[in-house]
Amino acid sequence: MSKESESWLTLIHAVASVEADLEKVLQEHHGLGLSEYRALEILSRSPGSELRMQVLAAHLRLNQSSVSRMVERLERTGLAIRDLCPDDKRGVYAVLTEKGRACLENAQPDYETALAVSLKENGCGELLAARQTEAG
Repeated sequence: MSKESESWLTLIHAVASVEADLEKVLQEHHGLGLSEYRALEILSRSPGSELRMQVLAAHLRLNQSSVSRMVERLERTGLAIRDLCPDDKRGVYAVLTEKGRACLENAQPDYETALAVSLKENGCGELLAARQTEAG
């Protein structure tokens, strides 16, 4: 196995471990899946706190069907709504609700704490520090 392949497998394992840790904390403390949390976060940063479903799917790297089911779950819990595009009645938007924004704000500290702990436990500190140095 090449050094690059070995490094890649190590990175994949670290990312999977971090995501599992985040999923556990979000589910236990906030009843949210990691994709749901990310969807709320992406919507909160979007103009008008809304995005076309296919744009949200692209941000989340999920297929349209998965995002539709996820937004349906968010809608059932009052964290988001679906709205028709005024210009194109075939287009559907996912829209963050105030309850969704409050849920996100409540979950963010636990997410950030779990992220920091998991990154450290999985040896990701050096990787991120190197990336930040390159970007800065």
